[in-house]
Amino acid sequence: MSNLSTTAAGALVLAITSSVYAQQAPATKSAPATKPAAKAPPSAGLVNDWLRQQSAAWAAWDIGGQFRARYELFENGSPAFPNRDFQRTGAANDNSYLWLREKLHLGYTSSWFGAYAEGRNSNSIGDNDPKNLGEDSFDLHQAYVTLGNPKEFPLSLKVGRQEMMYGDDRLIGASDWGNTGRVFDTAKVRFENKQFWVDAFAGRIVVPNDKKFNDPDHRDWFSGVYASSKTLVPIQESQFYVLSRNVAAGGSTAARDIYTVGARVKSLPGKLKGWDYAAEVLGQFGSIVQSGKRLDQEAFAASVGGGFTWAEVFASPRVGVEYNYSSGDSDKNDGKSQVLDNLFPTNHKHYGLMDFIGWRNIHNPRLSLSAKPHKKLTVGLDYHLFWLADTHDSFYPQSGSGRSSNGYGKNPAFDSFVGSELDLDVNYAVTPWAGLRAGYGHFFTGGYVDSSKAGVGGATGADWFYVQATINF
Repeated sequence: MSNLSTTAAGALVLAITSSVYAQQAPATKSAPATKPAAKAPPSAGLVNDWLRQQSAAWAAWDIGGQFRARYELFENGSPAFPNRDFQRTGAANDNSYLWLREKLHLGYTSSWFGAYAEGRNSNSIGDNDPKNLGEDSFDLHQAYVTLGNPKEFPLSLKVGRQEMMYGDDRLIGASDWGNTGRVFDTAKVRFENKQFWVDAFAGRIVVPNDKKFNDPDHRDWFSGVYASSKTLVPIQESQFYVLSRNVAAGGSTAARDIYTVGARVKSLPGKLKGWDYAAEVLGQFGSIVQSGKRLDQEAFAASVGGGFTWAEVFASPRVGVEYNYSSGDSDKNDGKSQVLDNLFPTNHKHYGLMDFIGWRNIHNPRLSLSAKPHKKLTVGLDYHLFWLADTHDSFYPQSGSGRSSNGYGKNPAFDSFVGSELDLDVNYAVTPWAGLRAGYGHFFTGGYVDSSKAGVGGATGADWFYVQATINF
């Protein structure tokens, strides 16, 4: 542990030092301006910023990359070993590691054509996870072409290996918190005008495979139609979608033909004098194979939340509340599956930063506080409560099967309260192209976990800490 901590600290100190040193410049005094200076455009990365200062011709090019280093420490739980979570004795459930990720990209965009290629190298040091989810030697992360110009013609096309992000990423996201992220080999057609846009896409999830070229899972097809409008209701973005996931038998993912129909709304910034809101509701139908039997899929999920920001008060504090629900399976013998297939989400930001829980078989109220005491500093504090939607079903991790060993299982007689989680997250923009983040989380176990672990050494709370440095060059 000490060697790992030393390695992590050294890497992060080097990254932070280089960022801070590059930012420093001699202070100078100037006469008061007669009018506020124009706001500087966001950084496109060190290389792009420099090239575009040399010549306007470089504006069509996108050349650069990213370096990211993150050290994480888990005690009494880890997303790598969900069946050992919160166990007091008798299980090796601590984990600590340094994740390193480097990306390099080259892109070009003209009025009607664009091309983009990006390589990624992911490494981990000290991770106890036998799946090595943080490891993937240099590979092709993205490579796509685009055709079209929505300002002149409403249809456009994007084909190739690409990230996909829709809505709040609850069902489709790039999962950038992970060391390898998520991409699809897909084709996407967009119809876009001033009133709305509609995407139609079809493709396959790409599976990271360390030391081999990353291929898509030829069994797992994902397609859909996703529409969005900011004019249908002028104070909000209104979205509607129909998604299809069709997985053939023969691999690690269970065969299924699942269809998701949903809607999402989110208030537009500045329209409600400090207030904001968001809501999403969806239903799933189709079928899934479990234990050799094909079951009818009948799942439901919803999320609703809102908040208020005091924009004129120091630090612009915001208070928000949210409630997330996803159905559980009430009867394992009725020929139905009522557990949501949450597809390909960016899970980390929604149901606790410790990544113990996903959008399946849960009731999850959330209280959020955030503030910006300095233009470069953002601080967030979240408190989550978790109950199982149905104790006849499992306690699910963020992905994969339900917890089913080391005391866990389907225990309808247990209290449904799983526990609560308190998360602190701090984000500091060192420069426009370099940032630091750090956070701490604690999970307090509830009656369900306490009862589950009573016969295998007892239950205890879990702790998590991380620190991360990112440089966009």
